[in-house]
Amino acid sequence: MEFNSMGGINTDLRAGLAFCTRLPVTAPAGARLADAAWTFPIAGAVVGLIGGFVVYLALSLNLPPFAAATLAVAATALATGCLHEDGLADTADGFGGGHERKRVLEILRDSRIGTYGVIALIVSFLLRIGALSSLAAAGAGPAILALIAAHAGARGALPLFMRAVPRARMDGLSHGAGRPSANVAAGALALGVVVTLACLGLGATLVSAILLAGTLAVLARMAIAKIGGQTGDVLGTAEQAGEILILLTAAALP
Repeated sequence: MEFNSMGGINTDLRAGLAFCTRLPVTAPAGARLADAAWTFPIAGAVVGLIGGFVVYLALSLNLPPFAAATLAVAATALATGCLHEDGLADTADGFGGGHERKRVLEILRDSRIGTYGVIALIVSFLLRIGALSSLAAAGAGPAILALIAAHAGARGALPLFMRAVPRARMDGLSHGAGRPSANVAAGALALGVVVTLACLGLGATLVSAILLAGTLAVLARMAIAKIGGQTGDVLGTAEQAGEILILLTAAALP
């Protein structure tokens, strides 16, 4: 990646945090999300730390691991404004309930949630809370590290997905974000891998990377077949898949 100055890095960080979180950060005027996409894993690590703090606090108050995990996952959803959960629900409704491309795109734009979306959210929350509660049973440390890895690692793959999969339409969040350059995508992926490796070790990082690569390949193929490419909702689904897979891997390979 190339930066003109520290000011450029600061601009990218602010843009990445403004997009990925609901923290009181404003994206600078003229900032391009495609250029700032390398910061997605950093924003993810911040979200993971927020969830980690909640786990630590809940366990310190002698709450059971399941309650601590539930509060932590809720905190991460609030920290992002449920951005990715919304994308998962819309994608599940669109891909599950629509058959023709035009109809699927209409469902993706619809703010209402259907049966497929509800089920997808239930499964997502149960899997994340279940995996995290298993980790929290061993103490706050493993749960905190897993949360940081899951949020940073999942977002580290998004710029590559944005670059590799064509955009489904000429408007909306994904189109407005733009197409990250090869350097930006590689930088985000490298950051995501480094954070995951530091938090979970080599074995869990390799397993989660393989699982995530396979899952995103299937999602990309499905998105292209259904609507001709990716949208912001599909990107949200990709992030949720990454979170789930990394948390499950961390729980299965302590």
